Amino acid sequence: MDEAEAIATVANSRNLKTSNARLRAAYMYYVEGLTQNEIAERLGIGRVTVVRHLNEARRKREVRFEIETGISDCIELELRLEKEFGLDKAIVAPDSGDPSTIRDLIGFSTGAYLSEILVDGISIGVSWGRTLSRALVTLAPRTLQDASVVSLLGGIYQARAFNPSEFAWQVAAMIGAECYMLTAPAIVDSPQTKQALMERCGLDHIVARAAKTDIVVISVGAIGENSTALQYSQHMLSIDLAAEMKKAGAIGDMFFNFFDRDGKLVDHPVNERIMSVPIQSIRGVPTRIMASGGIEKVPAIRAGMSMMAANVLITNEGTARALVGG
Repeated sequence: MDEAEAIATVANSRNLKTSNARLRAAYMYYVEGLTQNEIAERLGIGRVTVVRHLNEARRKREVRFEIETGISDCIELELRLEKEFGLDKAIVAPDSGDPSTIRDLIGFSTGAYLSEILVDGISIGVSWGRTLSRALVTLAPRTLQDASVVSLLGGIYQARAFNPSEFAWQVAAMIGAECYMLTAPAIVDSPQTKQALMERCGLDHIVARAAKTDIVVISVGAIGENSTALQYSQHMLSIDLAAEMKKAGAIGDMFFNFFDRDGKLVDHPVNERIMSVPIQSIRGVPTRIMASGGIEKVPAIRAGMSMMAANVLITNEGTARALVGG
């Protein structure tokens, strides 16, 4: 074997190992339902490598998804939602019978919808959450020209499975877009710190950019004793602070903007310490998508849609029925 053949053999061997690792990662993620961190630990590779493997498997069409939405009951619900809430579009995902899959159903539908409407030159603002993270599964990878993604909320100082800035980065990576992030904690210690970060660190330019996006995608969280909102599970909202917010009338939040049943910000000092794009600044964005579901979230979804002036709703069948009254 000459030198050229030896080099080719080594290269082919490496490619085969990479391909096998990619397919194993894809199988673990999409079939076994393991998290990216669990896959990284099992395969002995970094989490960033896992993300790259998953994106590459999608790009090479080694993983494909088909969603059947032609169910008459859901179509009827979509029409009723559009009429009652003045929406440009409603998408209702059929329920599976297992409440634990609601986030998956809505997230998958969100990714599929975004895949249809994202084009060259598009600018998209994203919040975060477990529902939106599922959108990455069905968001079709491509390389868009002059596209950008803007995170609507600051990050989390302690790395966890869900992080606003990381979600924005993942979306940007999948569509070949530039990514703009609010490089600050989601909650700071004082209004003065917030003002200083905005004015002296240039974060006000990110807020201005978010207001000029073409699309925003937002998920709503509910506040209550039985809430499974991400800020609870990630220990970002203390029990005492949650009790204060509830006492102040808060029933939900959109990227940490806490609001009441009328879709108005509650009167509480924490709203002055949130490093996020103001809700009012995105009401003029052409396409305002809310992707949320769950019976416990119905009041928050209703108020949140009013607050952000949502014109696209992506939800599940049970939630849609509750929103339109049966």
